[in-house]
Amino acid sequence: MTEHEASECGCEHSSPGMSRRALLQRAAALGTGATLATQGLATKYAFASDGYHGDVVVVLSLRGGFDGLQAFVPTADPRYRALRPTVAIPESRLLGLDNNFGMHPALEPLLKYWKNGTLGVVNAVGMAKPNRSHFAAMGEIERAAPGSTIRSGWLDRVLGLRSSGGAYRGVQVGANRPPVSFGGGTPELSFLSVDSFTLSKSPTAADRNAWRAALMGMNDDAPALMAAPARMAVSAVNTAADLQRGGYRPRDAASYPHTELGTAMKDVAHLIKSNVGLQVACVDFGDWDMHSGMGTVGGGWLRSHLSQLAKTLDAFASDLGSTMGRVTVITLSEFGRRVKENGSGGTDHGHGQAVMLLGGGVKGGQVYGQWPGLADAALVDGDLAVTTDYRNVLAELLEKRCGAGSLSTVFPDLTADRLGAFRARA
Repeated sequence: MTEHEASECGCEHSSPGMSRRALLQRAAALGTGATLATQGLATKYAFASDGYHGDVVVVLSLRGGFDGLQAFVPTADPRYRALRPTVAIPESRLLGLDNNFGMHPALEPLLKYWKNGTLGVVNAVGMAKPNRSHFAAMGEIERAAPGSTIRSGWLDRVLGLRSSGGAYRGVQVGANRPPVSFGGGTPELSFLSVDSFTLSKSPTAADRNAWRAALMGMNDDAPALMAAPARMAVSAVNTAADLQRGGYRPRDAASYPHTELGTAMKDVAHLIKSNVGLQVACVDFGDWDMHSGMGTVGGGWLRSHLSQLAKTLDAFASDLGSTMGRVTVITLSEFGRRVKENGSGGTDHGHGQAVMLLGGGVKGGQVYGQWPGLADAALVDGDLAVTTDYRNVLAELLEKRCGAGSLSTVFPDLTADRLGAFRARA
């Protein structure tokens, strides 16, 4: 969360991160994986074993509360304009998707993916019960086990379905603490970017070799639980050094914005094309908490954010080219926004949200989910109702594109109600 966002809604700031060396030392002592973290954009990569043949799943968290009603406007619902007389997007400016929805013009770079059938949208999606606290709601979204005593994250449980892998089984980049979705027993690595990932206090190759020898020597006779983090750290640094030496140049068709989001997604593309065994990549894009000064269709905060999002996803898909056939991007936010605009030119914390799906396995060109409508009787305390449990979207993605079998331990007590938004992987 940015300083701007926190000042608007009074949310507490995250606690400062520890130094990279301190985190590495603590991780080695606890046996939870080597960690080197710094402040900045949060990007996480999780890697499966070498036998994994499913899609690379990119979870793009739009932190702050994504206003899906402004991104994908319900043109057939007259209550939208009645409840948002100031900030509503004029119908003449919308990019037509179907007879019921139009897309914000700032998302125009994504229109070609809608037309070629690789971009889809799920509307009125979220948790069963409203939760309008940023931290509590995102925690619940990332834990994905409502009503249970399970404290681990859903991605940790997904990774736990597979046999143990190498150093890059679970990695976080640029955050001061792991996301709740990665909480659990899976070892983790953390780095700000591919280019910056190295052992702390090791500016030269000789320094790095000394660190490696020391780590391996100290843990030579240690129990596996204690030795594994050191071995993983050494292996991860070696791989990162190889990637750094090789460098990375995106395809000429790809033009990533010079932003933290653009840099993060370029790193994801680098890792995918380097065939290091990437299974899941999670990227945070925050500052969506637009209580005031949202702006208009012609400019302002929301348009700028949507434009950056669209240009980055376009660059990512262009960079990967045909490789997008085995990659799926899904966006998630902790909640949507209230239907009625407030008196400050913005919207407050809501309930139902919109989810974007991008990839070769997506049955795109369609808005999925039952639209509940915006009539007073259909709203949940002034919010868009949720008609699709977001876990059903994730479950179908894992089943159809990632080869997952039973997901009872990943999403306990989930009633199967799949949308048919994905093609089964051949």
